[in-house]
Amino acid sequence: MLRKQSTLAEILLWNELKGKKMLGCDFHRQKPVHRYIVDFFCPELMLAVEIDGASHVDKVEEDKKRQEDLESLGIRFLRFQDDEVKKDRGTVVEVIKKWISEHHKVET
Repeated sequence: MLRKQSTLAEILLWNELKGKKMLGCDFHRQKPVHRYIVDFFCPELMLAVEIDGASHVDKVEEDKKRQEDLESLGIRFLRFQDDEVKKDRGTVVEVIKKWISEHHKVET
């Protein structure tokens, strides 16, 4: 089920990912993948970007199983903490860009 209210961190990161701003890659928000929903997903890269906040505190094992299931389908993950996105968004963006540059041919 999709969340009705996005967190501040999700909104802030979405502003960096939407409209192919991230090195031309097309990310989708709250994307159903298999039987799960990931925060952000780029089908071209098979990359899920997840923001772990308060809702994940009691779901460590559940999140681990979910990630393993999706990784078995070839999906790779980048995970960030909610506070990390809010307080140091520039570094988060650079980590994502670096991952894309290392795993995907970026046209210049």
